[in-house]
Amino acid sequence: MSSIEWPTGFERTSADTRERNRSFEATIADTTSAIATEMDRMGVDDWRASTGSGGAYTLETGLPKHNANPEDPGFVLRWSDDGEQFAVACDAYSRLRDNLRTVYLWVHETRMRGQRSVKTGDAEFAAARLPPADETDDVVVADGATEAPHEVLEIQPDASEAVVKAAAREKKAEHHPDAGGDEQAFKRVVSAAEVLLDGE
Repeated sequence: MSSIEWPTGFERTSADTRERNRSFEATIADTTSAIATEMDRMGVDDWRASTGSGGAYTLETGLPKHNANPEDPGFVLRWSDDGEQFAVACDAYSRLRDNLRTVYLWVHETRMRGQRSVKTGDAEFAAARLPPADETDDVVVADGATEAPHEVLEIQPDASEAVVKAAAREKKAEHHPDAGGDEQAFKRVVSAAEVLLDGE
């Protein structure tokens, strides 16, 4: 039985369909540090993580220690900000390290989008907002299983600026709505290029 606090109503990925991710080079320790930094930069009221690790393999924040290797590789990150509850979760991959990294990338990319001068109809983290506490379903809208920026552009994680720009140019042409492409795919390409070129 897993000790992970998976949000109610959010479908789990079955163990036999979880993929092996070979794209991420970062260690668990690197990513837990990066998540703590993101939460600090966001200035949230409070936050906590949940994994299947438990006990001696878990930090006070709920983040896994560097040597965590739970049977359940899922990862959940919850936070509250101005009285609203948010959560992002991922269990698409067979290793905790990769699910942890995917959640971090989603949070980082979403925070970066919030720094743009673009006006939208809702806050940048609206997709991760949970229903009010008086509602019975604790549904997570954002599952954290989105592609990493380098995966969107189909390049290596450490690709040079020139490679990022060339790949982005090619993908934009492929997905441009004016040429009959998919608008959402085009937006993902633009966002991925911005994240990689910002280098933050």
